[in-house]
Amino acid sequence: MKSLTIPPLENGDKLTRFEFEKRYELMKPQKKVELINGVVYMAAALRYKGHGFPHSLIITWLGLYVANTPGVELGDNTTIILDIDNEPQPDALLRIKSELGGQSRINENDYIEGAPELIVEIAGSSVSYDLHDKLNVYRRHGVKEYIVWRVYDQKIDWFYLEEGKYLNLETDSWGLIESKIFPGLVLAVNDLLEHNLASVLSELQKNIKSEQHENFIKKLHKSEIK
Repeated sequence: MKSLTIPPLENGDKLTRFEFEKRYELMKPQKKVELINGVVYMAAALRYKGHGFPHSLIITWLGLYVANTPGVELGDNTTIILDIDNEPQPDALLRIKSELGGQSRINENDYIEGAPELIVEIAGSSVSYDLHDKLNVYRRHGVKEYIVWRVYDQKIDWFYLEEGKYLNLETDSWGLIESKIFPGLVLAVNDLLEHNLASVLSELQKNIKSEQHENFIKKLHKSEIK
């Protein structure tokens, strides 16, 4: 009897998460593939200025925050299991450890299950599915904050979840945005758009020395400091 061959994943395939995972396991691990609303999305070759370089700036910014905020973790291109039809692989995420009250967990297969507190995607423009299908998936599953850097539009959208809707966080008079979920996580928007990483990190460094940030760490670890 002939053994059945599992077909390879192809862009646009309509699958459940279980079938998606079977096929994904046969692929090269370097390939970014996502399941959004039951549809397979496969990343094209990623350009340097359009994705690779801005991605590195975001990871550096978030990495500095995590280095100074015990209890918060950073993920880079990590698979997230949300439901039977959705298994995205966001460019970056921040999560509070589950044992400290975070809303996601690491399962027995080393995947994240549930919605991280913050997700970042690097998109080409406003027509990207990052601002449409994926935005609605993240909203429905309770991702509390969602950042999209539209590289070619020279725009950063920072959404926060309120009463089931994503609302825009606006820059203040100094051009800064601060997370509502992660105190001290401040972004100098214009500096980031201009690739001025030193200024971005300098502004963040000021805010992770604040009383607000210190109180956030104490709150996360309150069971350990009693």
